[in-house]
Amino acid sequence: MKRGFHTIMSAQFFSSLADQALLVGAIELLKSNQAPAWQIPALSPMFALFYVVLAPFVGAFADAVPKGKVMFASNAIKIIGCLMMLFGTHPLLAYAVVGLGAAAYSPAKYGILTELLPPSQLVKANGWMEGLTIASIILGILLGGQLVGPKIAPMLLGFDLPMIDTGIDTGPEAAISTLIVLYVIAAVFNLYIPRTEAPLQPLSTNPVELVRDFSQCNARLWSDKLGQISLATTTMFWGVGGNLRIIVFPWAAAALGYTTTQASSLAGVVSVGVAIGAVVASMRMRLDRATSVIPLGIAMGVFVIGLNVVRDLWVAIPFLTLLGLAGGFLVVPMNALLQHRGHNLMGAGRSIAVQNFNEQACILGLGAFYTGMVKLGLSAFTAIAVFGLVVAGTMWLIGRWHKRNCVTHRDEVERLLAIARTDKH
Repeated sequence: MKRGFHTIMSAQFFSSLADQALLVGAIELLKSNQAPAWQIPALSPMFALFYVVLAPFVGAFADAVPKGKVMFASNAIKIIGCLMMLFGTHPLLAYAVVGLGAAAYSPAKYGILTELLPPSQLVKANGWMEGLTIASIILGILLGGQLVGPKIAPMLLGFDLPMIDTGIDTGPEAAISTLIVLYVIAAVFNLYIPRTEAPLQPLSTNPVELVRDFSQCNARLWSDKLGQISLATTTMFWGVGGNLRIIVFPWAAAALGYTTTQASSLAGVVSVGVAIGAVVASMRMRLDRATSVIPLGIAMGVFVIGLNVVRDLWVAIPFLTLLGLAGGFLVVPMNALLQHRGHNLMGAGRSIAVQNFNEQACILGLGAFYTGMVKLGLSAFTAIAVFGLVVAGTMWLIGRWHKRNCVTHRDEVERLLAIARTDKH
C-alpha cells in the first residue's frame, strides 16, 4: 500500500470509534431523560438526514478541497454535535449535527482510496477499510456500553475541574464528554494525510448547478449495468446495518432482558461477524466476481427474521456472528465494484456522495419505517419480522435484476467486467 494509507486508516479508526460509542451514549441519554420509546430507533434516520440533504454538495466539496482538510473539518463538526448534546440540545437534533460531520467525512474518506490506489488494490483496500471500521464499531459499541455502565460512569463523574462547573451531572453526559478526546485524536491524524496527485475540481457557487450535477451523476450510476446492481446492493446492506445496530438494543431487552451496557456487547458480536466476512472477502474475491455475493443479502434478511426465535445467549452469539459474516462478505466486493464504476463515470468524491445519498436514504427510510412501527405500538418481535421480510424480498429482486441484465445487456455487462479486470480507470 502507498504512503499515507495507514494514516487514513488511523484517522478513520478513531473517528468511527467515537461515532459508535456516541450512539450508545445517546441511547442511554434518551433513556435517562425518559424519552418515548420511538426516539431510540429515530437516532438512525436523524444521523442519516444530512447525508441525504447535503449529498449534492459534499461530494463536489470533497473533489474541490484536499481530502485531508475535508476530514479535519468534518471531525470538528462532530465535536460541535457532542457539545450540543452536553449543553441542553435535544439528543436527536445534536446527533443529526454529528451526522452532518459524518456526511462530509465519508466522500473524502472513500474518495481518497480511488485517488491513491489502482483498481487491482481496491478490494484489498476496502477489506482493510471495512475491517478496521468494523473493529472500531465493535470496540466503540463496547466502549460506549462501558462508559455509561455502573462501574466507569461514576468514576468519570468523580473527576472535577477546579473552580469550573461543567454542568455534566449524569453518566451519559460524562461518557459523551470523554468521546470528544477521540474526535480530537482523529483530527490530528487528518492533518498528516498526504495530498494526492489527483487534480482538484472547481466547486460551483451555484447551488442549482450543484444539484443538477449531482442528479446527473446519480442517474449515470443508476444507468450503468454494473453500477446499478452494486449500488442497489450496498444501499440495502447499509440500510439494514445502519438500523440493525440500534434494533439490537430493544431486541436484547425484549428477548434477553438486557440493559444498554449488556446489549452493547451483542451489537459488537454482529460486528465481529462483519469483520470476519470482510477480511475473507478481501482475500478471496475479485472485482469482476463481485455480483456473485448477492444471495448473501437474502440470507441477511432471513437471519434478521430468525432473531425472533432466539431466547438464549449461547444461541444468540453464533446467530448474530453468522448474520454479520454474511453482511461483511457481501459488502466488500460490491463496495469495491461500486467505487470502481463510480471513479470511471465521475470524480471520486461525487461518486461516494451518490453512494452515500442512496445508502443513507435507505437508512433513513428503513429507520423511519421501523420507528413508525414502534410508534404504532407493534412489539419488537413483530417489527423485526416485517423488517427482515422487506430486506430479503428486496435483495431477491436485485438478484433478478442482475440476471436480466446479463441476458438483455450481455455485451455491455461483459465490456464492463473486462474493464474491472484491468488496472486502467
